[in-house]
Amino acid sequence: MQARQTLADIQHLLTTVLKAPARWQGLAPFADTDGDLAAQVLDEAAKFVDSAIAPLQRSGDEEGCRFDAGRVHTPAGFRDAYQAFWQAGWPSLSCAPDDGGQGLPAVLECVLFEWLAGANHGWTMAPGLLHGAYECIKHHASDELKAQYLEKVATGEWLATMCLTEAHAGSDLGMVRTRGVPQPDGSARVNGSKIFISGGEHDLTDNIVHLVLARLPDAPAGPKGLSLFLVPKVLPDASRNAVVCERIEEKMGLHGSPTCVMRFDDATGWLVGEPNKGLNAMFVMMNAARLHVGLQGIGLLEAAWQKASAYAAERRQMRAPGAKDTSLIQDHPAIRRILHTQRAWIDGGRVLAYHTALQLDVAKHSADAGERAAAQRWCALVTPVLKAALTDQAFHGASACLQVFGGHGYVREWGIEQIVRDARVAMIYEGTNEIQAIDLLVRKVLADGGQGLATLLTTLPGAAPSAAASARRHALVEITQTLAIAAQSDPELPYWVADDYLRAVALVLLEWAWAQIGAARPHRAEQSTAATDRWTTPTQAFAQWVLPEFDLRTAILRQRIAQAFEFRPQEAVSA
Repeated sequence: MQARQTLADIQHLLTTVLKAPARWQGLAPFADTDGDLAAQVLDEAAKFVDSAIAPLQRSGDEEGCRFDAGRVHTPAGFRDAYQAFWQAGWPSLSCAPDDGGQGLPAVLECVLFEWLAGANHGWTMAPGLLHGAYECIKHHASDELKAQYLEKVATGEWLATMCLTEAHAGSDLGMVRTRGVPQPDGSARVNGSKIFISGGEHDLTDNIVHLVLARLPDAPAGPKGLSLFLVPKVLPDASRNAVVCERIEEKMGLHGSPTCVMRFDDATGWLVGEPNKGLNAMFVMMNAARLHVGLQGIGLLEAAWQKASAYAAERRQMRAPGAKDTSLIQDHPAIRRILHTQRAWIDGGRVLAYHTALQLDVAKHSADAGERAAAQRWCALVTPVLKAALTDQAFHGASACLQVFGGHGYVREWGIEQIVRDARVAMIYEGTNEIQAIDLLVRKVLADGGQGLATLLTTLPGAAPSAAASARRHALVEITQTLAIAAQSDPELPYWVADDYLRAVALVLLEWAWAQIGAARPHRAEQSTAATDRWTTPTQAFAQWVLPEFDLRTAILRQRIAQAFEFRPQEAVSA
């Protein structure tokens, strides 16, 4: 992906559609960050991504990481690129100045990491968890730990991991067996094994800060008995900690990122946060990671679209309808449908993701309690939607873009097959997309009978929705209320339909996003035909090829709800 190719689009979405500079300048920490400064930051970021990171995409995939007796060697050029990355200050864009950061709005960091993922997903896995680790340490670690580790993580001089998964447990964190035994000096001895640890061992930085979920000796069973420990690769006295990488996985994609099996053998660590409340601290990191994974989806889909669009503008094949000679394949309706549909997802997804990043800053820094509460509601409800819907579209949309190439897409020469491979894992990690759907519907929406979602839909910013959009929002609220009633007699029902429900929510939110884009477009007479087509064509594609899925999803939901009500009397009689 060429980051600079997207710069004008992103500036339009930030400044004209979302009016982001005015919104973040209303928050005290960003009062002096005007649109010109943000534009300069993004311009330099695009140059760095295109010149230093994108050229390593194919070579990193082909060379991959190499495991050698507990050590991991990343592909050629990766370490130099990472050293240049952190020394230029890119990891610390949105970290507080007191912690070595630059104190910029979160949305600028989001744009940077979207570009990085699209340019080189394997390389970007290394710094991908930095901001979440920074927030976790900043808000939960002791002053002593913060003094030792916070600035190193904020600046990216040291990378960090999130060590949750164990081979027998998978996503069921309540089954974690790793133990942390307190020591008289205030440290702990950590023992256990973790799998699927991205960047658990590498040669990019001199130290790695592992954040490890484990149990204290007297901890209760289940997730309420988990504590969080900071376990560094290198201890403060410069000695090597008892942290061992046993192997790295051979994967479908992301060959430039080492996915490690880690063993902690009486490793020295320190408690982060309160005993038995490790998930509270870890969720700070996980939620930050989920937004970034959604942004990975946008970046990967943009990269696939760029390749497919460029190929379609050069390749000639058969005659398009009405043509007299062999046509460019971009003139064929089937190809236009593919490209315009992915464009609709990318542009609408950006509005949602960037608005969410702005809401993160509102939730932290607004002086108005009502604004903070509304922002927190948005982030809680929309983050799982972004993670699931955008990564799902990244994989399936990238596969559709591969289709544009025909047989050439299936060979390595064109690079599109790597994007398809790399994109697939985003649907799995940071909580599978099915888990995101369950989190949305069961834990967040139905927990209050759907009131939070109803409030969010009725308070979406911008002009009043069209009659059709209003009807869709009303239908979603009505289905939610009916689901809440039906679930009382059929507790399994929400789990059966959670994926359909999340998809319906995503489509309603995308419709709102496209309404914002439409409202920001100047009158046709005030712009060129090219500028008109740039936003009008994907607007039409969204209405024609994306939004109709809402009717399919709601039909599935209504049918399954009706079955729940139909069977309820029989169940009551048999009971």
